[in-house]
Amino acid sequence: MPRTISEHGLIGDMRSAALVGDDGTIDWFCPGRFDAPSVFGAILDPERGGHWRIGPIDPDATSRQFYLPDTNVLVTRFATAGGVVEVWDAMIVERARDPHHRQRLVRNVVGVRGSVEMRFEFAPQFDYGRRPHHVATSDDGAVFADEETRLSLQTPLALDIVDGTAVAELTVSVGEECESVLIVGSPADEPDAPVGPTRPLVDATVRFWQTWLGQSHYRGRWREAVHRSALVLKLLTHEPSGAVIAAPTTSLPEVIGGERNWDYRHVWVRDAAFSMYALLRLGFVDEARGFIGWLMDRLEDRAHCDDGMGPLRSMYDIDGNTTSGEFTLDHWRGHRDSAPVRVRNDAADQLQLDVYGELIDSVYLYDKHSDGIGYDDWVKLTGAADWLAENWGRPDEGIWETRGGQQLHTYSRVMSWVAFERLIRMARSRGLSGDQTMWMRVKDEIASEVFSDGWNAELGAFTQYARSDVLDASLLLMPAVKFVSPSDPRFRSTLAAIEAELVTDTLVFRYHAARSPDGLDGEEGTFSMCSFWYVEALTRTGRLDEAKLALEKMFTYANPLGLYAEEVGLDGAQLGNFPQAFTHFSLISAAVNLDRAIG
Repeated sequence: MPRTISEHGLIGDMRSAALVGDDGTIDWFCPGRFDAPSVFGAILDPERGGHWRIGPIDPDATSRQFYLPDTNVLVTRFATAGGVVEVWDAMIVERARDPHHRQRLVRNVVGVRGSVEMRFEFAPQFDYGRRPHHVATSDDGAVFADEETRLSLQTPLALDIVDGTAVAELTVSVGEECESVLIVGSPADEPDAPVGPTRPLVDATVRFWQTWLGQSHYRGRWREAVHRSALVLKLLTHEPSGAVIAAPTTSLPEVIGGERNWDYRHVWVRDAAFSMYALLRLGFVDEARGFIGWLMDRLEDRAHCDDGMGPLRSMYDIDGNTTSGEFTLDHWRGHRDSAPVRVRNDAADQLQLDVYGELIDSVYLYDKHSDGIGYDDWVKLTGAADWLAENWGRPDEGIWETRGGQQLHTYSRVMSWVAFERLIRMARSRGLSGDQTMWMRVKDEIASEVFSDGWNAELGAFTQYARSDVLDASLLLMPAVKFVSPSDPRFRSTLAAIEAELVTDTLVFRYHAARSPDGLDGEEGTFSMCSFWYVEALTRTGRLDEAKLALEKMFTYANPLGLYAEEVGLDGAQLGNFPQAFTHFSLISAAVNLDRAIG
């Protein structure tokens, strides 16, 4: 039985990432980049997925995980009857934007007390377990390779190779250390020279993360949770391109045994834009600059495409290409038998009009907190706005990417309003050219439709889509994006309606799946980002004591490392892809705004 979703820590080098279970097993890792085919995928199939385990032989060993302070260097600490041992895991990052970066995953075993017998298993399965590989041993370890990827394992251990797996046993006593390093490359690369002592590489990685986090301006009440979330967002940033992925995993289920399993190793404009908002609030301008540059390239790429989808997709891969062409890995069981396992994501072919608001809002915030955007980027934005002015009234799939048909989603219209409102602000504050008269007219038309068709007087609430009676937690953001005042009676009654139907002890469902069919079978858990949005809504409406309690309760649903998956089940289990950028963004936003309100 694989570890549960929450029984993992995350390490990474801003190119790819690995999940490390609290039993010492790396059971998810895609070499080279976040969306590459995995070589360790045991979290999705223990038999065929591949793994790298370093852990005690003693079946009664207990373990705890922690990060070295203010870093993404993970320590798994094992206690047995014979002693205590630690496994230090790090993906090496020596300096920012290193042109000579080479992907290296270091695992150091450190004896703390007594002596502990350990087992070492290196069992990669290339291309999601679909391609065979060959193994060649050497004096300093072994090389595992197929036609596309080479994994050089350097270790002092005497390895036995059994059916393509390297195994060894070792005894680690107090004061002893055993260092292993995995180097990712291609078969065409020159053979890897011995790395030598790895502790200096780990020390450099510690300094990198601590120096980066030291830029944070946040000094509030929930510093540990906020800074861990910032470190997660940084890990999910693809440094070479500036893109920000939604999560480093695919197909971790929203319901155990269900079909709501999606590939999140891509860039959702919405998620990434909100993540940049969070980092900007903490003082991290460089990350925002990189993402804005990546976004502007997307507008340029599609500026002349006429396929009815407009100049912006809702999501892309890291390189800015479409992620459509979704397929399933039918030979894998899925996490705890939750099939299907999906690769790529056809949601890229959906029309999601809200992304224009999130795009332009993120540029507005960047422009406000930095040295500003250039004229060429402004022209791209206004071109996108021209398209939106003609198309904002179309039905779309909306923020939740439903596969049950398009609707006139209220949230999409609110965010379309945000797009024009922020353009007007930028034009006026910077003296930029643009058709402000048209923007004002469209903005007012959108607001009028939201207040008429998006409002259900009998229900006393804004609804998920026009002329419906379905509630939607995304509308908790209406005052946060400045569409309505938090004191507006319509918003307050909407909040009350959401509390009555979608909130269960501060956990929030995104919508009522039975009343709003989304084209999928089964129920789902509560959405953690919606629960943090609820905290923010309570804050903005002045219910500060309730907001503090709701925030503290949400902290109890994090795993021991402070990481969150997408959802929380009613039994408190974490569900969905892990960790999720959107959830960690919403934690930062909720904590920062509550801090400010408390004073």
